[in-house]
Amino acid sequence: MNNQYDTLSQALKALEERGYTYDFKLRPDSIKSRELEKSYTPHSFHIDEFHRFEGDSNPDDMSIVFAISCTDGVKGVLIDAYGAYSDPLNAEMIQKMKIN
Repeated sequence: MNNQYDTLSQALKALEERGYTYDFKLRPDSIKSRELEKSYTPHSFHIDEFHRFEGDSNPDDMSIVFAISCTDGVKGVLIDAYGAYSDPLNAEMIQKMKIN
């Protein structure tokens, strides 16, 4: 997806206004809602869109925000440093989080 936001904070605000209200944390085999204390396997969530951001002063300061919908209706965001694969993920999660 083309990045339609200039900053990460703009993206988060717009996504929240569109119903992406929960925060997710990346696990090796799932994502976890911090607020709900509930985990979702790759089969129970979908990445609706993502946005990449580079740091203004340092191109190495990159991050990505994923807008995620779960099969139970929960919607939220996962923010990660560019290169989510620095943490060990299982093959199914790598495939799910893969972006081109």
